[in-house]
Amino acid sequence: MLELKDISKIFPGVKALDSVSLSFLPGEIHALMGENGAGKSTLMKIITGIYQPDSGEIFYDGRKIEMRSFRDAVEHDINMVSQEIQVIPESTVAENIVLDRIDKFKNTWKLDWNRINETAQIYMDLIGLDLSPTDKVENLSAAYKQLIQIAKALSSNAKYIILDEPTSSLTTFETVRFIEIIKELKKKGVGVIFISHKIEEVLSLCDKVSVLRDGKYVGSRTCENLQRQDIVKMMIGREENLESLGALPVKEEKVLEVRDHTTYGQFNKLNFYLKKGEILGFYGLVGSGRTELLRQIIGADKKDGGELIINGKKAIIRSVEEALESYGIGYVTENRKEEGLVLDFSVTTNVGITIWKKILNKVRKIKTSEESEIVEKMIQKMAIKTPTDKTKVGTLSGGNQQKVSIAKWLAADCDILMIDEPTVGVDVGAKVHIHELIWNLALKEEKSIILVSSDMPELIKLATRILVFKDWKIVGELDYLNVESKDYSRISSHIGEYLT
Repeated sequence: MLELKDISKIFPGVKALDSVSLSFLPGEIHALMGENGAGKSTLMKIITGIYQPDSGEIFYDGRKIEMRSFRDAVEHDINMVSQEIQVIPESTVAENIVLDRIDKFKNTWKLDWNRINETAQIYMDLIGLDLSPTDKVENLSAAYKQLIQIAKALSSNAKYIILDEPTSSLTTFETVRFIEIIKELKKKGVGVIFISHKIEEVLSLCDKVSVLRDGKYVGSRTCENLQRQDIVKMMIGREENLESLGALPVKEEKVLEVRDHTTYGQFNKLNFYLKKGEILGFYGLVGSGRTELLRQIIGADKKDGGELIINGKKAIIRSVEEALESYGIGYVTENRKEEGLVLDFSVTTNVGITIWKKILNKVRKIKTSEESEIVEKMIQKMAIKTPTDKTKVGTLSGGNQQKVSIAKWLAADCDILMIDEPTVGVDVGAKVHIHELIWNLALKEEKSIILVSSDMPELIKLATRILVFKDWKIVGELDYLNVESKDYSRISSHIGEYLT
């Protein structure tokens, strides 16, 4: 048994954990749930030695242990897949997978690279990671990096594996395979601590669920006969509103057209359009081209051919900055840690960075009072939980970091907003808030939105149209979604047909 007794942790201005006591059993899939900032990730970092508790004790099979580093956790057969991407970009897939025990692959005085690659391939095959073990990680998508982290944890043969939002970047189809792997681990007696905001996933997979709220332990329940609303009420202290958002008054005016978009080895003459006030959904498996297409449109990556028409005029975009300043296009990246945020800087800096050029005074200095006013509005609008606007973004919970990532583009008042995986690692309450925010941007402010999401119910709920991607092509279009009430089962079935 892995047992935590009266664990407390205080950060500047925040009591992250308040006398939390929990126990986890081998051969049990135990879900840990709660809103963003509830203390879940902090508790797991204490178990793995990344943080040290201010008070409390950890027991392993009845024996008190102290975790001073992540290596201590690995030596006690505990491993973790972090919610945030933690890979070494310059290294290969294989090197990242065996990183925690790479010293075990020494052959006399040097590393046995053949054995490293062969071992990595075993775990890559296990999770369906269709890459070469010698591929560099730096150019891979966030979803691929997440799969690499999962393979790394599995390769350690740990007795307890902590999975912090492990399926957040995975599609429904990839998640099915991963859940099969977790069930196999359970059969082998491995204890799985499963942190997730996907309630249906927890109910179908886990044996038990424990809930934290505002750093305190709320309670534990077995998942048998447990209902979604039971968990939501434990998490947020109230019932969840599941009402449909309705239909949007989409205009016929096309604000963006992509014609014959071509990138050698990827896209071949791809075409689509976005209407004013529309929420256009992109769905597909990892590697289907959704994120890559957005990055090429926005000027973050190079394309080889095709035309981009914005508001009826031909546009040439060479950078994200040019997309924002010349064409009013913003891009909320799926990879907030590496691309969306500057973690060592304040909330004010991260939110204000997109508006600095607009608020310069005559001597080209930022009008700090105007910046503070706009940032404060965004903090309120996004319900960002932060001690102050001067707090470093890196100290916030993952969900609140995501809110900051979205807020910086809302501050810029973009007319066209491309949003990639907006609710990755976000709790049920914050997810509803972000959904309503995206919806109202289209409804009340007539913003035009391209929404990439691996969460099929989320995409069906918000999108007025969905384009389905497979193998760098648009293989299907669902254009009947702008209605008052949606048939989720029918729509998801149609999406599945396009992907098979």
